[in-house]
Amino acid sequence: MRIIDCCLHLISAFLFLSPGHFVASGASSSPSLPSPLFSSPSTLSPTTYPTMTEFPPPKDYSHLIVDGWFHERGPLWPGQAFTLKMKEVLYHEKSKFQDVLVFDSENYGKVLVLDGVIQCTERDECSYQEMMAHIPLYAHPNPEKVLVIGGGDGGVLREIARHPSVEEIVICELDEDVIKVSKKYLPFMAKGFDDPRVKVNIMDGAKFMEENQSAFDVIITDSSDPVGPACVLFETPFYKAMHGSLREGGIVCTQGECVWLHVDLIRPLVNSIKPLFNKVEYAYCTIPSYPSGQIGFVIGTKGGDGEGCKVPAREPEENVRKELRYYTPEIHQASFVLPAFAKRAIFGDK
Repeated sequence: MRIIDCCLHLISAFLFLSPGHFVASGASSSPSLPSPLFSSPSTLSPTTYPTMTEFPPPKDYSHLIVDGWFHERGPLWPGQAFTLKMKEVLYHEKSKFQDVLVFDSENYGKVLVLDGVIQCTERDECSYQEMMAHIPLYAHPNPEKVLVIGGGDGGVLREIARHPSVEEIVICELDEDVIKVSKKYLPFMAKGFDDPRVKVNIMDGAKFMEENQSAFDVIITDSSDPVGPACVLFETPFYKAMHGSLREGGIVCTQGECVWLHVDLIRPLVNSIKPLFNKVEYAYCTIPSYPSGQIGFVIGTKGGDGEGCKVPAREPEENVRKELRYYTPEIHQASFVLPAFAKRAIFGDK
């Protein structure tokens, strides 16, 4: 969720990576980490809370668990932290790319953490997943083919599958372990993989798009923050790759950081991709488990009438509307209404 120079990966061994979503396709492998502290389910009771002195070196990320609380801290939101009380560690292992932790929390349900950063919680994942998927999909008059870069927990797939017009859903996820862990411990999101229209590719998303030009109506990038391997997903060449893989009238939607923390980082990205797309917009949603309780979406439209995505072209059917927990046609439009400071900083409006 943070748009920052790739050099930050050089200090990530000593600091904690920023919040966001998955080492998505297009990213490269991170350095090897020590064996994790937890490798099998274990219950944390008041008498068995770990202490700071029990933890291995910082690369393991277990030092973020103190006295039965998980502490999320990072260089991209300095001076603040978010903590959750833990009930039980369900899984903690190192994949080929990152440290993967799943725990059951006191008030937020199951929680997925990658490289020390909260990716999603059972309590509030609906806001991010629904808005990430439904803003571009309901803004498109007839989406048939959809590509997801990253999104290994399956939550975005779950939401895309609600659209009957979609004939094919392709996902490119680099870290297969995230998919496996999500299917086992986070079935409320991973059920998105059960839809027969879903095709899974464990590969580099940029390479896939190069091989599939003008192929998709909507491309959604549910990626990690731009620190270390995920840096490439926040650079202009990656947006050029998405533009090339879109059909005329197609829409891209990527996670776009937090206006309370990084308007000075969002603006350069928006400015750099304006020449590529007919319309570039910014929307956001609220989500309490992300830094400052908010995350945004950078949305680009290829061709079309230039009106953009602020007004949905379609609305959820009644049965779908009853299942959604966050998205509505009204909040779709409202999500593009930015605070004055953010509007000025991102788009230069007075």
